Amino acid sequence: MSTITSIHEPAVQGRRSTAQIIETAQAFEIPQVTAVVMPPSAVTATAVNANPAFRRVASAVFRGIGVGMLVLAALVFLFLAIGPRIFGYQTSTMLTGSMAPLINPGDVVVTAPTAVTDVKVGDVITYHIPVEDQRVETHRITEITTTADGGVAVQTKGDANNGIDPWIATLQGKTVDKQVATIPYVGNAIRALREPVVMNTLMYGAPAILVIGMLASIWTKDPKKPALEGAEAPQAASGE
Repeated sequence: MSTITSIHEPAVQGRRSTAQIIETAQAFEIPQVTAVVMPPSAVTATAVNANPAFRRVASAVFRGIGVGMLVLAALVFLFLAIGPRIFGYQTSTMLTGSMAPLINPGDVVVTAPTAVTDVKVGDVITYHIPVEDQRVETHRITEITTTADGGVAVQTKGDANNGIDPWIATLQGKTVDKQVATIPYVGNAIRALREPVVMNTLMYGAPAILVIGMLASIWTKDPKKPALEGAEAPQAASGE
């Protein structure tokens, strides 16, 4: 009996050692990571839900730029084309600093026709000079005289110039353009707007931006909302 016992005891001890080794190995095993596979519809829904805010902002920006450009073009057109025909005023851009600081380069001078008999010393008028290229000049009247044939002649001077203009201008016709207002800096913008590139941009760019804004607003609509509303309606009906 002792012999049998001595034979089986090492086997038992061997089995116990193997079990302990297996338990130890399991204790140090690296936990498995389970990968969750999302269906394509869920991925698409997540991407759609992440973008509406950006698309709404982009749509609002595009619409704002388009409306602003159209409003600017309309105001410029009304001011330059329609206003003079209705109200009779004229506009010109000051190119030099001869009338600074009252009128600076780039300012728009708004003039209204005034009877030549009503002008007085100190008025600022826009007229054609009688020498050289007979360019248009906007200067202040310093002296008024009557010509032999009963006309009105004026001596003018730029406020920033040291001396009077080297000519005496006889005012032609019954009226002369008298300065009634000055719009600072607008002249440079008007000159830029008259450039063909800028005009084409305003004419074609603003409508294009509006179209893009409209398309963007359509794009921002969530196509799932009508489907969700349609799905909720039967549920509400069944609940009743």
